[in-house]
Amino acid sequence: MTDYRAQIQSETERLASLAGDLSVPVPTCPGWTLAELVTHVGQLHRWATHVLRDQVRERIWSRQVPSGLAEGASGDAAWLTAGAAELLRTLESTDPATEVWSWGPEQRASWWPRRMFFELVVHRADAELALGIDPEIPAGTAVDGVEELLHNLSYAAWVTRRLAGTGLEGATIHLHADDVDGEWTITQGPAGKIEWARGHAKGDAAVRGPVRDLLLLLYGRRSPDALTVYGDRELLERWLSAAAL
Repeated sequence: MTDYRAQIQSETERLASLAGDLSVPVPTCPGWTLAELVTHVGQLHRWATHVLRDQVRERIWSRQVPSGLAEGASGDAAWLTAGAAELLRTLESTDPATEVWSWGPEQRASWWPRRMFFELVVHRADAELALGIDPEIPAGTAVDGVEELLHNLSYAAWVTRRLAGTGLEGATIHLHADDVDGEWTITQGPAGKIEWARGHAKGDAAVRGPVRDLLLLLYGRRSPDALTVYGDRELLERWLSAAAL
């Protein structure tokens, strides 16, 4: 099992280093500035810490957990870093097999570090894009990120509700990384659920490009225009719009 603690630490440091002028708008998160972005990520860390430390077994969302901020205040780099440090201490002292609530398929502590890591990866990319920096995501990390997202997507009720309304049941989308060994086929199932499999296949729509860009595409941070699209582009765009986490 991958230990994501060191990666959470390094990604937090990278995001904190970008949190200088918190008034900068974040185009990939409409309506947000870097202040809202940093506050969101830091609150996610406090949420995960609360679930793990208190061994919460009933659904609880991040907004229900105290932030430690004054009413109406936003977090900054120091607040972000402090929350991540507390999360890392909690992860170190928590048995991964501990039963806790999550919104994903595994109701164990082991679910949380991987999810928190990819929250950081994607939101660090948001901050970089806001500052005119092209995000760098190692290929191995991006492959893991694609599979982490596909693994969890059918358990995100707010996503499955949207997917159920697309009328795309039975549609297939193929993702093909051209810089690393990575191919995935997504099949839209009933009730907004998806199935996915590794390997080469044909889809109603297919997308080819660097695996970093495939990951950012799935999160709505890259336009299909930045990659090579084959087949039914309109189907692809409808699915991506509904599936954005």
